[in-house]
Amino acid sequence: MRLIQILLPTMLLAACSQPAPPADETAAPSTSPPATAPAAAEDAPQAGLSPDAVEPSTAPTPDAAPPVPGTDSAATPADAAPAEGGARERINSLLGDAEKYESVFNDLQRGVAAGDRATVAGLMRYPVRVSIAGKSQKVADAAAFQRDYDKIVTPSLAKLIGEQKFDQLFVNWQGVMLGQGEVWINGVCPDNDCKNADVKVNNIGE
Repeated sequence: MRLIQILLPTMLLAACSQPAPPADETAAPSTSPPATAPAAAEDAPQAGLSPDAVEPSTAPTPDAAPPVPGTDSAATPADAAPAEGGARERINSLLGDAEKYESVFNDLQRGVAAGDRATVAGLMRYPVRVSIAGKSQKVADAAAFQRDYDKIVTPSLAKLIGEQKFDQLFVNWQGVMLGQGEVWINGVCPDNDCKNADVKVNNIGE
C-alpha cells in the first residue's frame, strides 16, 4: 500500500506533462490564410508591360470606324495647293477677268523673248519691286527699269519666263505667280466693283 501512495503522485505528474491533444493540430490549417496569393500574382502585369496588356480594353474607338464607301480617307484638305491646269478658272473665281492676266502674261513672254525693253517696262506697275544681284529694291519708273533691264531680266529669268504655261500658273488671292515667285502679276481695282482692274507686273527678279 505504501508503494502505491509513492507512485501515485508521480503518475499524476506524468499525466499532466503530456503534449496537447491532436485536435489542435487539425485546427491549424483552418486558421492559416487561404492559398490565394499566387493567383493574385498571376494577374499582375509583367515587367515592361502596361496594365492594359493584362486586360486589354475592348471598348471601340472612333478611329476604328470603317471608311464611308465612295470617299477617300487620304483626300487633301480644301485649302491645299491647286493642281496643275485650270489657271483661267481660278483667276476668274479669285481675281476677276482672266483675259487681262493672260494678255499681260503673253506680252511679257513675247517682250522678254525679243529683248524688247520698252514693252517689258510698259508692263510694270511702278514703283515695281525688282531683284538686282540678289538684293530687293524698287524701281521708280520705266526709264529706270530700261536702264537696269539686263540686271533685272537675267538670262536665267528670261528662260524661266519663256518656259511658263499660262494655264499651269499658280493662282491665289494675291495674284498670278511665275516660277517660285520670281514674277507676280496682279490687279488693282479703281473702284469697288473692280470691273476694270489694272493688271500689271508688280514684282520681278530672281
